[in-house]
Amino acid sequence: MKESNPAESSAGIRVSRLLAERGLCSRREADRYIERGQVFVDGARVTELGTRAAPGAHITLDEAAMQTQARQVTILLHKPVGFVSGQPEPGYKPAIILICRENQWHDARHPERQIFDPRHLSGLAPAGRLDIDSTGLLVLTQDGRVARQLIDEDSSVEKEYLARVTGRLSGDGLARLRHGLTLDGKRLKPARVDWQNADQLRFILREGKKRQIRRMCELVGLCVTGLKRVRIGQIRLGQLPRGRWRYLRAEEGF
Repeated sequence: MKESNPAESSAGIRVSRLLAERGLCSRREADRYIERGQVFVDGARVTELGTRAAPGAHITLDEAAMQTQARQVTILLHKPVGFVSGQPEPGYKPAIILICRENQWHDARHPERQIFDPRHLSGLAPAGRLDIDSTGLLVLTQDGRVARQLIDEDSSVEKEYLARVTGRLSGDGLARLRHGLTLDGKRLKPARVDWQNADQLRFILREGKKRQIRRMCELVGLCVTGLKRVRIGQIRLGQLPRGRWRYLRAEEGF
């Protein structure tokens, strides 16, 4: 929980920040809505970037902004090994190039009403990382609310992984994986870690540092030879084939 800042409270807080903290949109989206005059603070229209308001101010978006949000899509991709989740690296391809009509997957159990539209690529960005040599569920979204829910520093959404490993785990290794390791000078949050079989561990994390599971394993004498993300929050990879994608359905949420 974030502590309030007395100085900040007396001077007011940026409206864009309040919108983001309340989950109404991202900071970037908030700035766009403010510039368009689509934000109201205690009933008054706000049009100037940097405008501040009291922490308890009533803030709303107009109907046009809400309609814009309703048209934003979130995509679930089964990322293969060899694709980068974010910005392309020399010699490698970004996962977003897999989002095309030919790769859309239609689940027979849930008839797909939404068909690929090239406009859905505009502003589409990964909500979290998945290493180039890892596979599994990757979320890409146009919706800043979804991105904030998944990657904000205060996010508590679980991510579940299956890691195939080699090496010998020390006697207290499992306990250290669960809570006792430090990366980049910062103690990691508690994790749920269990053996699935003789060479596979299941990790459930509430944070996502770069190559976190691989680095955690190295600290206890293990080497990860394969890593797959199978769940983010309430959304499971399920039967989604590798290299294919589908839209997040209206009734689904993380």
